[in-house]
Amino acid sequence: MGSETNERVLMGPGPSDVHPNVLREMAKPLLGHLDPAFLTVMNETMSLLRQVYQTENKLTLAMSGTGSAGMETVFVNLVEPGDKVVICVNGLFGQRMVDVASRCGATVIEVKAPWGEIIDITKVKTTLEQHPDVALVAVVHAETSTGVLQPLEQLSQIVHDYEALFVCDMVTSLGGVPTLIDERKIDAAYSGTQKCLSAPPGLAPVTFSERAVHKMEKRKTKVQSWYLDLSMIQNYWGEERSYHHTAPITMVYGLHESLRLIINEGLEQVFERHRHFGEALHKGLDQMGLKLLVQKEHRLPQLTSVLIPDGVDDVNVRKQLLTKYGIEIGGGLGELKGKVWRIGLMGFNAKQRNVTLFLAALQDVLATNSKA
Repeated sequence: MGSETNERVLMGPGPSDVHPNVLREMAKPLLGHLDPAFLTVMNETMSLLRQVYQTENKLTLAMSGTGSAGMETVFVNLVEPGDKVVICVNGLFGQRMVDVASRCGATVIEVKAPWGEIIDITKVKTTLEQHPDVALVAVVHAETSTGVLQPLEQLSQIVHDYEALFVCDMVTSLGGVPTLIDERKIDAAYSGTQKCLSAPPGLAPVTFSERAVHKMEKRKTKVQSWYLDLSMIQNYWGEERSYHHTAPITMVYGLHESLRLIINEGLEQVFERHRHFGEALHKGLDQMGLKLLVQKEHRLPQLTSVLIPDGVDDVNVRKQLLTKYGIEIGGGLGELKGKVWRIGLMGFNAKQRNVTLFLAALQDVLATNSKA
């Protein structure tokens, strides 16, 4: 571990660079996880999370674990063995939801779209017409493996017409684009701290509507995961403050500060900042003659997938960006492995300096890697 580790610009799909204020907060001395001073930080963190998630859901808290722990929390608490679950799959994280739901004993019905495209809501409606007893429909709001932003309003309406719960993966969307949990009638969502919140990985913000809480209260079976059982964890984050597990104190400090920074800047201003610099990156890549995977109207501003030009060595370009410029970007996953680069402009990283630096660095590296 040399000094070069301090020179990285994390412009991959996550983690993103942590805001300096967040790092300072995480250097504070520890408090006990039941210390009244720490319980105050927890209360403020829940309040800030509601504001950033754009919800008034009482059950909104940060699970101990990364975004995948948030995914598992939602499914183990809302799904019982034998439940029919519809999962929309247009990338790796839709596939992961299928795996997690299957492990909960659900009967999973997949609605698929090509990687890089949005889910066709008419297919969801047709599926629900064929299976009116579906308990839950899940979709990835911001698909990290492709850079697709899924429209939610009409999909939510269709799901609720069939009285199912509507669940969203918001790992890459929270703090980068509007989530509008209440306005869109989203029953449960989960996220992570290491993307647009600009905190280190380690916590998974989740939120549950009253309908979702009611479903949990009516469970006939125990939640299969003791660690992620919200019937116990909400008592620690709630008014009872009964011990469940030792919370990651330092991570909560960091999340609290990252959320405070977002609220201080203003949610709309944060969304506009991501939109502005995301579009600047897209325009710059286009001017270089590179093609983007996702159609313009469905692109995420904070995570961009660009097709690797013919004859260019994927791994070598990423290695040179890292060694020569200290810039980390992501390669493709699953079906897109070796076909795309994934470039993040998330949270603290969504700024002009990074757009300019990356475009110049990529142009330089491509000039020495093209076989044309």
